[in-house]
Amino acid sequence: MHFHHISLKTADIFRSISFYEILGFEVTTRFTAGTTLACWLAGNGMNLELIQVPTPRLPVDSFHDESYVGYYHLSFLVDDLLLTLENLLNSWGELELPLSPRQQTIGEVTYLVAFLRDPDGQPIELLQVV
Repeated sequence: MHFHHISLKTADIFRSISFYEILGFEVTTRFTAGTTLACWLAGNGMNLELIQVPTPRLPVDSFHDESYVGYYHLSFLVDDLLLTLENLLNSWGELELPLSPRQQTIGEVTYLVAFLRDPDGQPIELLQVV
């Protein structure tokens, strides 16, 4: 057995595709899931599936809800966190950062860590080894 993909539901699949392309993903397959649009994207050593929700409602805020159980965030290791954020801001035009860059030690490794939100408000963690 091996990992295949993570699936994310989105209110606007085309907007989400544009966002994840900035993060280094590329659409590999487009298809329908029932009556809705869907696609697979590959990049950064992983696969994402995006599924458009016909009648979306606001997601649970998994970042701020301390009692939430379930999917929490995607996480990407980057070479330069501040440059990555700058490139995202220049390409996307706006970023919501629920956690601004700060150092965090996990085990014996210290990281520069930041969280941003995708177009549907889902948290994405960026990590840089310091």
